[in-house]
Amino acid sequence: MSSSRPRATTALLGAGIALVTALAASGCGDSGPPDSGDAKSSRSSDQDSGTATAAPLRWTACPPPSVAQGTSLDGKAPGKDWECAKLPVPLDYAKPGGEQIELALIRAKARDKDKRLGSLVFNFGGPGGSGVATLPGLATSYDKLRDRYDLVSFDPRGVGDSATVRCLGDKETDAANQIDGTPDDAEEERAALAANKAYVDACAKNSAKVLPHVDTLSAARDMDRLRAALGDAKLNYFGISYGTELGGVYAHLFPGKVGRAVLDAVVDPTQDPAEGNLGQTKGFQLALSDYLKDCAASAQAAACPTQDRVVSLLKKLDGQPLPTRQGRKLTQDEAVNGIASALYSKDTWKYLTQGLQEAMNKGTGDTLLVLYDLLSGRGPDGRYSNLQPANRAISCADSQQRYTADDVKRLLPEFRAASPVFGEAAAWSLLSCTGWPVEGKWKTIDVSAEGSAPIVVIGNTGDPATPYAGAHRMAEGLGKGVAAEVTYKGEGHGAYNSGNACMVRTVDAYLLDGKVPAQGTTCS
Repeated sequence: MSSSRPRATTALLGAGIALVTALAASGCGDSGPPDSGDAKSSRSSDQDSGTATAAPLRWTACPPPSVAQGTSLDGKAPGKDWECAKLPVPLDYAKPGGEQIELALIRAKARDKDKRLGSLVFNFGGPGGSGVATLPGLATSYDKLRDRYDLVSFDPRGVGDSATVRCLGDKETDAANQIDGTPDDAEEERAALAANKAYVDACAKNSAKVLPHVDTLSAARDMDRLRAALGDAKLNYFGISYGTELGGVYAHLFPGKVGRAVLDAVVDPTQDPAEGNLGQTKGFQLALSDYLKDCAASAQAAACPTQDRVVSLLKKLDGQPLPTRQGRKLTQDEAVNGIASALYSKDTWKYLTQGLQEAMNKGTGDTLLVLYDLLSGRGPDGRYSNLQPANRAISCADSQQRYTADDVKRLLPEFRAASPVFGEAAAWSLLSCTGWPVEGKWKTIDVSAEGSAPIVVIGNTGDPATPYAGAHRMAEGLGKGVAAEVTYKGEGHGAYNSGNACMVRTVDAYLLDGKVPAQGTTCS
């Protein structure tokens, strides 16, 4: 469930990246930046980022998405409107003339060349989501923006085809996901800790060179190189979920280079990992409660579950996984994440009803397992994208905190009180960076951006993965006069893609016409 700290062995996996599109097609982070001292000392000049020497990009026809990027396009190339390129950047910005890596890019050029405003760069979240694979699948949502912008996205370092982080193989990942990640006794705890260590060791073995350099600060510097390579004096940016954190860090490092920027589904920059996971636990619990109320008031009320029945199902699954047509078993951890998966959008609540009915009445786990697979990056062919390893690597490169099993046990009562469905998994997922071979950059994020152009910051009152309060804290962190706060009274992760006409109108007026929304603008 956690959009920033997934575990291979269990629990709240990262998402927020085109999940709704994937769910419809199927038919069924947070990390934090350096502590404030580090962040401020890391402010970079153009020369530090290497933007002064950015080489022209060579755009060519796009191939189909790779396995690492995911299966959002069903293995097909995105079509003639799309072009792809590679951007060389330093592996280590402390050695800008040293080893280079290449970032995978994609774009669709603006239709109206005479009124073109430049490029609009997207990051859809995770961390770990491939922008190259995601943007074409969501492009219809941004079709009006394409009249005047080149729509551009990229795989951040460590993600997709950009210096790919690799950990376990596909079969090893399947096996790890079967281990109980919410241990009830000493034996289960030893097994969970051993599985977590095996995952960390595999990442260290297979990705040692890149793990120290996949932090968000480096990704923000990459975006400034991208800005220059695209030929734009300022960065026009649309960040969603973890993309809001990346955008906030960019604004902090390069306030004078911010163009028109929108942050939607906003990460709370003031929270450490434990606070972030607890906040998400409460957010998903709120979304689950809203779903249950909505279902009970519908024409299908007789078939709707109750929370007590959901909790009872999960307890049963702890020792008795459910069979599926795939031949795999649906575990308790996978069911928890499958439920969370469907809560990312109100459009997918119907699949949650379907999945819970199957599990409770038929004793099968097919739909919940499909929902889990979509959230975890597992394709129908059993191959995984690198969403999980990239998510963990970026989160652990950012956050300094390293929690122990004793820390988790101390926090468990508070997490259980926050949610009987999601609490335990969220608490135990705090171990994902334990033993990580790279030290984190910060304790909480400094996003102060004095001198930046206005940034539109959108909070959704029903957002499960990035709860509403985070938007106000991001706005405060950016600084007085920088953020224009907008509220969406709705459900799901994010606001612009909700289909709400008021939200689309408000954001489009800013991005296309430069009309900054009035402080406190609300859409419902």
